[in-house]
Amino acid sequence: MGRRRGSLPLLLGAGAAVGLLALLACSPVPLLNLAISRSGYRILRDLPYGNDPRQKLDLYIPDGQKAPAPILLFFYGGSWQNGRKRDYLAFGEAFASRGIIVAIADYRLYPQIRYPAFLQDGAEALGFMHARAAYYGGDPARVFVAGHSAGAYIAVMLGADPHYLADMHGNARWIRGIIGIAGPYDFLPLTDKKLIALFGGASRTETQPIHYIDGKRPPMLLVAGSEDTTVDPANTERMAAKLRSFGSEVETRLYPGVGHIGIILSLAPGLRSKAPLREDMLRFIAAH
Repeated sequence: MGRRRGSLPLLLGAGAAVGLLALLACSPVPLLNLAISRSGYRILRDLPYGNDPRQKLDLYIPDGQKAPAPILLFFYGGSWQNGRKRDYLAFGEAFASRGIIVAIADYRLYPQIRYPAFLQDGAEALGFMHARAAYYGGDPARVFVAGHSAGAYIAVMLGADPHYLADMHGNARWIRGIIGIAGPYDFLPLTDKKLIALFGGASRTETQPIHYIDGKRPPMLLVAGSEDTTVDPANTERMAAKLRSFGSEVETRLYPGVGHIGIILSLAPGLRSKAPLREDMLRFIAAH
């Protein structure tokens, strides 16, 4: 696959950017909420992990949990400019129904903030879940971090660059494993004006997760769809190769015929035949 540098039209480019931003703003994800079962788990809404109105998360807790459960902290996509945790009921149900505590976090967005504020939010959300894991019936030694698209960037960067957690007196050992879904990890130069403003320049290598891989990192599962025209799947290939070069454990999956939105929709009931993402994630969590 070509490198398509700067072509994340959410790292996007010109007319395609407008269309994709509109698509994400009117994503089919919220519509799925109407069909999602509300049984088998309870939701604790708007738990604050910081002082800003955007620094809150929703917690999905399985019913009848008897042993400390693994925790899955998820960051959604939206070009670091859009998104709401309440739209991801399908994600919460997909894993809470299998005995996993799921945290879905909002985080501050452009233009309110610039890079790296959303990474600081990610670290704060992770610190919140690690500190309160036992209180909610979770296992602080089994906290997994996942994300889709821009959220995958946040999840992977928390493992790639340990200083965000160190700044809050934490460390990367808090992360048992990382799952990146259709994520941008190596996407310079930027061409979209908003993204250039967001990241403080078109070619800042220090904004790239791949730049920070200089040693072993937490285990990762990196997945993409072969038909993704928003985030080049070669991002996944390059990131995995860099991780392996330093001895990190990394698995990759490329789902044939699946696009950028389809990959996250495949977690919803009725759409799971489109890609085995849910089962791959459950297997990865169980293995670690």
